[in-house]
Amino acid sequence: MAAVNSSLKADLSIARPKIRRIGTADLREVLVKGLADFGAMPTHSIFLVVIYPIAGLILLRLSFGYDMLPVVFPLLAGFTLLGPLAAIGLYELSRRREAGIEPGWDALNVFSLLRARSIALLGLILTAIFLAWLTAAMVIYRSNFGEWVPPSISAFLGEVFGTAAGWRLIVIGCGVGFLFAVASFTISVVSFPMLVDRDVGVAAAVQTSYRAVVANPFVMAVWGFIVAAALLVGTLPVLIGLAVILPVLGHSTWHLYRKLVETAPGGR
Repeated sequence: MAAVNSSLKADLSIARPKIRRIGTADLREVLVKGLADFGAMPTHSIFLVVIYPIAGLILLRLSFGYDMLPVVFPLLAGFTLLGPLAAIGLYELSRRREAGIEPGWDALNVFSLLRARSIALLGLILTAIFLAWLTAAMVIYRSNFGEWVPPSISAFLGEVFGTAAGWRLIVIGCGVGFLFAVASFTISVVSFPMLVDRDVGVAAAVQTSYRAVVANPFVMAVWGFIVAAALLVGTLPVLIGLAVILPVLGHSTWHLYRKLVETAPGGR
């Protein structure tokens, strides 16, 4: 009986781990560790995420038909919502380096069936949020510009920045986009690293992520700003900078998870 009770307590500690309160100084530490991970295994990191900026470039190129100009910004902004999913391999690489295990190309082939299913399901949820954001962005655009198709990039920019309808588009679009970003960040910032680390379901991982954000609202807001600013810098050289920014942020997010979530039995 005692063994059963002990097992139940261990299961609960895995599914509902304790959340630590952290400070902004901890964010500097996780970034330093993320940079160290990237410096120790840059080839692995770039290999795992290089498809991300390449895919972004392809999407950007496909959007350069003038009839697609209104979705270029929502597409690029919303594409970052999928970042936590793209960084799955990076979390595993950081976990291995932390545990003293030699990083290898099989970093994506070590997950149990439960982990793989949970990661896939949470990835689908993020994808649904991404598609919902694109739909909302197009609704906002059409409510301000109707079916107008810009004849050129300069004409489009002139309408957006030089008319009342354009500024309504900017203000409302950024406000709605912020809500989507907060929702995505809240459910994914801790949940994906936790799914890599432990055999838990999506509900437990998302709940833990939510609890971590609620317990550290200011610090997590600062982290969200750091992520957004870094991604913006990474997009400036035609998205190429993301090949460095994304792995550093991915590795750092793993260490942020370690700071926020108390280690319990069941972690690998």
